Amino acid sequence: MQFDFDRITDRRNTGSLKWDAAEAELPMWVADMDFQTAPAVLDALRHKLQSGIFGYSIVTEEWYQSIISWWNKRHGFRMQKEWLIFCTGVVPAVTCAVKRMTNVGDNVVLQTPVYDIFFHSIENHGRHVLENRLKYEGGEYSINFADLEQKLADPFTTLMILCNPHNPTGNIWSRQDLERIGELCRRYHVTVLADEIHCDLTVPGSDYAPFAAVSESCRDSSITCISATKAFNMAGLQTAAVVIPDERIRNIMLRGLNADEIAEPNSFAVDSVAAAFGEGEEWLDALREYLAENRRYAAAFLQKELPQVKPVDSKATYLLWLDCTGVLGDAAELGQFLRRETGLYLSAGISYRGNGIRFLRMNLACPRERLTEGLNRLKKGVAAYENWAVKQC
Repeated sequence: MQFDFDRITDRRNTGSLKWDAAEAELPMWVADMDFQTAPAVLDALRHKLQSGIFGYSIVTEEWYQSIISWWNKRHGFRMQKEWLIFCTGVVPAVTCAVKRMTNVGDNVVLQTPVYDIFFHSIENHGRHVLENRLKYEGGEYSINFADLEQKLADPFTTLMILCNPHNPTGNIWSRQDLERIGELCRRYHVTVLADEIHCDLTVPGSDYAPFAAVSESCRDSSITCISATKAFNMAGLQTAAVVIPDERIRNIMLRGLNADEIAEPNSFAVDSVAAAFGEGEEWLDALREYLAENRRYAAAFLQKELPQVKPVDSKATYLLWLDCTGVLGDAAELGQFLRRETGLYLSAGISYRGNGIRFLRMNLACPRERLTEGLNRLKKGVAAYENWAVKQC
């Protein structure tokens, strides 16, 4: 079956967060694709809509089995039904874990630069962020394990949030890296929350390993957050799952998720997931090929037309992490300039901390025509910004 990822959909004036922008602006910031979701998901939603009744919903057996089957087939992770808890989203689950698995004043380790909402979940609840800054050498990121052990060994460190695959760098952590993290966290009695929402958006041929599937140490200290929403572009349906093999941790989180009132599905949350994981595989594989070609296209464009901006080599997500070190001036200021002068709206790397001050983040999940327009705006904007920056000196 052929899927039309080149189709342009006008999302302005539809209540879209991403496209709530000025008419001349091109938003390529938030992690939200400009593709319609898989036909199987649309069919499931139409079927539900035709019932005309939207009362309280339950988590069905099809929901459980679609997730269990998908992770077993695609990722070699054999889940048990009782490990799974429905949640309205990954971010609510992360915040719940921070509140339930740590105390006010505790430390939570993050590997920066990393998804900025993690900082809000931690700091808004009286906990402290300990940054395990990723090493950045030769255009590639890796884990600083000496620093990580030091941060985990702190007696006030009780939780680590692991982003696997990593947002914004696109790294897929190796089984060896994950096993080493698991052993360190076991040694220092630190629980690991693994945000694996981007796991199905790997570059074809790249292997992702679920943290909880790597070793007993990883499994028994883990809370894993998963969702169909990133891969199938349905974040607005508010649906995710929390996977917790350890009974003690699971009971703590189950109580927390219910106390926070984030463990009950809306009318579309369950059926959409069952359809995505049950019937959406062919669509997803075609999407991954299209995204990989978008990434190659963008890299070739930058190398030829804008060599001072270097994309970090990424094996997952649909996000391009742009190293702007070679651009005269400041990356955060550049991002503001681009939006003001060209309408190109990117994410500021400084929000992700670590060495993010040198970067901008671009969303590649759009038809190639739109990507080409964004890259041309970037080229034009960088040239104008450098001319402007020289005049400020």
